[in-house]
Amino acid sequence: MGLLTAFWAISFSLVLTPGADWAYAISAGLRDRAIMPAVSGMLLGYLAITLVVAAGVGALVAGVPAVLTVLTVLGAGYLLWLGVGVLAHPPVPVADEDQAARSWTGWIVRGFAVSGINPKALLLFLALLPQFTSRDGSWTIPSQIAALGAVHMLNCALIYSLVGTGSSMVLRTRPRVARLVSQFSGAAMIAIALFLLAEQLVMVR
Repeated sequence: MGLLTAFWAISFSLVLTPGADWAYAISAGLRDRAIMPAVSGMLLGYLAITLVVAAGVGALVAGVPAVLTVLTVLGAGYLLWLGVGVLAHPPVPVADEDQAARSWTGWIVRGFAVSGINPKALLLFLALLPQFTSRDGSWTIPSQIAALGAVHMLNCALIYSLVGTGSSMVLRTRPRVARLVSQFSGAAMIAIALFLLAEQLVMVR
């Protein structure tokens, strides 16, 4: 329980740090009924990473620099594409339930991509989760990693839902501010993507 509590505190502090997930949750908050599918997609992404690490595949991936480079470029490219789209066409508050219902799959898929193909999240889980496992515990190491991943996903579900709901409540009556916040979210995604690409260029040199 001590290890689990310590991990929960660290996980909670990490989730509170704004990043691409926050930007995506804010964008979803400006669309009716988009918060749940957007957050669900991000949680599915973290679930995939947790399963990869628990299965031991993550260590194999981390040991092959070329694979991590490809993952980083793909993840950065997707964030760049998503950020440019948000920046060029910033979402504004809408109440079109039919449109929102039709876009559920899109929000889930994009949310999965935001977190699931994030090499930083994979490396974080590789470095963090094993430190909070115990070989003397009654559960196997993969089971403990899966439980820690579930704790992190619960934190993500809570914080990202609050971020999306908060942006919806605060910005829905302020279209101009909503547009500016949307553009800022898009710019944040672009900045994160460029940082990832620049980091890879430095590593190659």
